[in-house]
Amino acid sequence: MKTTRRFMQCDVFADVAGAGNGLGVVLDGENLSTEQMQAFAKFTNLSETTFVLPTTKAEASYRVRIFTPISELPFAGHPSVGTAHAVLEAGLVKNDNGKLVQECAAGLLPVLVDGEAAHRNIYVRAPRGRIIAHDPSVETLLTLATRNMSLSGLKPTLMKNGPGWWCIELASEAAVRELSPLLPEIAALTLASNSVGLSVFARSNSPDYQLVVRAFCPADSIPEDPVTGSANACIAALMHEKAALGNTGKAYVASQGREVGRNGFVQVRIDDEGEVWIGGKTQTVIIGNLSWD
Repeated sequence: MKTTRRFMQCDVFADVAGAGNGLGVVLDGENLSTEQMQAFAKFTNLSETTFVLPTTKAEASYRVRIFTPISELPFAGHPSVGTAHAVLEAGLVKNDNGKLVQECAAGLLPVLVDGEAAHRNIYVRAPRGRIIAHDPSVETLLTLATRNMSLSGLKPTLMKNGPGWWCIELASEAAVRELSPLLPEIAALTLASNSVGLSVFARSNSPDYQLVVRAFCPADSIPEDPVTGSANACIAALMHEKAALGNTGKAYVASQGREVGRNGFVQVRIDDEGEVWIGGKTQTVIIGNLSWD
């Protein structure tokens, strides 16, 4: 007899359904092997699918494993925010005065919950982003991957907060929005530098957001990720490290996903200790059951 497991699909960093970044959440992930989880993540064809599991740490509210269609990640932003939403919606955990703790491969991450249901904003503290030195041989691949970009501001930098991200500042919002990414070159760069993708960003004069972001993960079979928490956290960490936050300040909104029809907004906060928090709203789109044995 097949095991039936609860499943939820959500749109994360989304004010309405159909926006933001889609996430699959298997609420009963216990007794699934790594191979079964990976196969299901490939089946959903979402940028990430998560599996909720019993905790192994007394401090944790819940434990999660995070998979792209190709591989497992130690941390990712929209899966962390979306899974917190899902476990609250399903009643697996209770909002403990606005605080939860997520256990994942990157460690124990604090989660803040503000509001309820459709008006709920959830923030996760990302693992501290750090600048990663890369082999000089990668420079040629970086030059090829960015040769059609209007570079400006900060030097292209490889950051890591679990996954590794190339963070590339461009000259204007238009330069980000109108970019036609060189996907084969980006794939070659990320594979050579053991990173998950390349993100581009620029400042914006919009009254609704202060940064515009796009993220590309062609080596992971995701040409463009709609809205990417870990990349946004890496960008914030880089700007903070380089004292380059400028007019964005320590609390700002990033716009991402418009170019792929998934307009989303990431709320970014940098606390007094320099830790980066990313958050936003999540919409429940599908509630059901699955058999995957």
